[in-house]
Amino acid sequence: MAAGKTPMRLPPLKVLRVRNPNQKETNPCLNVMSSVLACWASAGYNTAGCAAVEQALRTCMDGPQPPPKRRNTINYHLSRMQKQIGGPRKQTGSKA
Repeated sequence: MAAGKTPMRLPPLKVLRVRNPNQKETNPCLNVMSSVLACWASAGYNTAGCAAVEQALRTCMDGPQPPPKRRNTINYHLSRMQKQIGGPRKQTGSKA
């Protein structure tokens, strides 16, 4: 540390927690479906004009499902470490 500087102290926290560690994956067929809807909107549901895009959507929807992702365990491990990380707490009661 540099001379004359004090270390930064964090305020006491009730719980160590990461917000939303498990983000949802977007559906891989979502882009193809939006292309189908855009084609239908521009062509007025013309099966001849949108057949290739519709077939691509069917292929995507009938394909194998990706394996489920494992849930993030960061909050579990932070809760285990809370006792070691917790800093000084305010004392309750009066000083006599």
